[in-house]
This record gives sequence, structure tokens and C-alpha cells, in this order.
Amino acid sequence: MKKYNFNAGPSILPEFTIQETVKAIQNLNGSGLSLMEISHRSKDFEAILNEAVSLFKELLNIPEGYSVLFLGGGASMQFCMVPYNLLNTKAAYLNTGTWASKALKEAKLFGEVVEVASSKDANFSYIPKNYEVPADADYLHITTNNTIFGTELHTDLDVNVPLVADMSSDILSRPMDVSKYALIYGGAQKNLGPAGVTFVIVRNDILGKVKRAIPSMLNYQLHIDNGSMYNTPPCVPIFACLQTLKWIKNLGGVSELYKINKKKAELLYNEIDSNPLFKGTAAKEDRSIMNVCFVMEDKYKALEDEFMEFAKGKGMVGIKGHRSVGGFRASIYNAMPVEGIEALVAAMQEFAKLKA
Repeated sequence: MKKYNFNAGPSILPEFTIQETVKAIQNLNGSGLSLMEISHRSKDFEAILNEAVSLFKELLNIPEGYSVLFLGGGASMQFCMVPYNLLNTKAAYLNTGTWASKALKEAKLFGEVVEVASSKDANFSYIPKNYEVPADADYLHITTNNTIFGTELHTDLDVNVPLVADMSSDILSRPMDVSKYALIYGGAQKNLGPAGVTFVIVRNDILGKVKRAIPSMLNYQLHIDNGSMYNTPPCVPIFACLQTLKWIKNLGGVSELYKINKKKAELLYNEIDSNPLFKGTAAKEDRSIMNVCFVMEDKYKALEDEFMEFAKGKGMVGIKGHRSVGGFRASIYNAMPVEGIEALVAAMQEFAKLKA
């Protein structure tokens, strides 16, 4: 039976990425050495890293004046690294979920933090609108896609201060204007590669303005100056990221991938809205095209466990919802094929015929 991986992260990867990485782990470029054992200072790995940076810039049309870094520590390390490097006196944060809340908490260690808006009042089921950003804030921090609650910012914000974004779960899923952002970061393990590497896209001119001393490993400028190799980088995950970037380019780029992502989300949301057993949990205008959260209608609540087992029997993996929301969550990242959505929809329809 074919398995469909809806895990929220680490999550599905393109088969191309998996196969190319396996081959490189066994024997990189015919060198007789594994990718896991080559020097990060070797010409082979320098070529891998340089190509990954170049392709990232190409696919996202990253303007001149920005650097792309591959670091360790996960997106959670960025929760403190961002304010360490950027917060002088005041920062603004939009609170749209668990990860945004954690980023806000870390920033409070470095200066004043203004929560410009929050959707906590409705269990983060919507994206706040019509809030004001303090003109004297050093930056505004947003989380563009909220994996746990299934909401997403679908456009690039226009704000009057430097914009910082956690894009762990929607990077490369839609076209975007990088020039509107001062810094973008994210863990790779949802849309780009395996766990273990973090990407950072930073506009160079925002650095060097804080008054505090910054520890070496937390200093963006030091990593830029050393080309992501101030210390030994996560070589295998970076190689895998490169393969995913190649896969996206071969598909036709981010614009083509966005068309596929919208089709997948539309298929699944249409089923949720029309199936008598299920209902969505996020405000319709803010529904994520990456993480689809849904629950049973109230009168069918007792069937949740039964549907979970039914879906597993049909090959669905990782659809249990986060405990903060309950129900179900289908993470339909870039690598999830339309076939996977069709299989989940078929399972939902079959279960409804049996129970509704």
C-alpha cells in the first residue's frame, strides 16, 4: 500500500531529493567518499554550498545586497539571533501562533517588545488586520505560515520599518517580493530539506547597528564573512536542500509550484466544506495552503479516532492534529503530489458514505 506523508515536520521530501542524497551519501561525484565524510573545506562541498546559494537567489529573485546563509540551530535559534543582531531599543511582533509567541518571548530578553496584534483570543484561528506598527520599532517580526493553527499570510506586507519573517513552513511555496523584507529565516525541514539546517536571507545593510557585543556564533556578519563556514556546516542537509532547489527549478520554478499548491489546497478545502462530517478551523480568508487543519462536525465528534484509523488504513500518515487544535492536520508542503490530496479526499468521502 502506498503511503502519503502528511507530517508537519520533518516532512515529505521530493523523491528526487531523497534519491540524489542517498547516492551522494554512498559515493559523492565518483570520489569514492561519502558526502558524510568529506571535508567542508573541500572543492566538492564548496561547489555544493555555492550552487545552493546561487539557486536560492535565482528561484526567489533575491536582489543584490542580500546574503543567503545556511546555519545550524533551527528556526528556534533565530528567535534569539534576530533580536541579538537587530534590536536596539524596541521591536514589534505580530502574534499569530505558538512559534510567533516563542519568538516574541525571546526578544523580550533584549529590549522592549510591542505586540502589535494577536489572534490568541480565537485560538489563533485568524490573521489580525488593521494594526499599527510603531514607527520607531527596530523591526516588525511576523510568522508567515502557522503550522499548528493552519493560517497564513498570503501577501507580502508593506510596513514602515524593517520586516523580519519566519518562513519555516511556506518558503518557496509562492512567489514573493524579497525586497520587502530585511531578514527571512526558517528551518529547512518542511519545504526545503531534512532537519539540521536553517536558511537565513538577510539584507546586509541592516547589520552592525546594535550597541551590544554579539557572541561569534550568533553574529550574522561573521557568518556572512565566512560564507556559512565559520564553523562546520551541516553538510548533508545542505546537499539535500540543493537537490530540492534543483527539483523546484525543473518543475518550472516557484510560480509553477504555486499553481500546484493552490490546486492541492483547493481540492482539500472544497472537500472539508462539502463533506457533512468535517469542518475547517481557520478563518477562510486566512487558510494556509501548506497546513490544512480540520475537525469533525460537533455531532460526529465521537468519530474522530475511528476516522484516524480508517485514514491510516488507506495509507495516510501524520494527519493527527496538534493538541492545541485537535482533530486533523494535513501538511501539504511543496513535495506533496496532487495524488496524495486526491487519496485523502477519497478516504474522507468513503468514510462519510459509511457514517453520515
